[in-house]
Amino acid sequence: MTIRWRKSSRSGSANDEACVELAGFPDGVGIRDSKDPEGGRLTVRRAAFGMLARQIKEGALDRPR
Repeated sequence: MTIRWRKSSRSGSANDEACVELAGFPDGVGIRDSKDPEGGRLTVRRAAFGMLARQIKEGALDRPR
């Protein structure tokens, strides 16, 4: 299986070191640090990733609790 990692279109230039990369896996979404592509990765279920993405878009993570 070939893993196709991609950066967000909002992460800046191609040389931007402050971003994460995503890839689709059968068991969810893979997340890794673009500065360390050979390092570890986190895999989360698609539903959990979708919820996180919605919260980021809505600014819910910026608000104090």
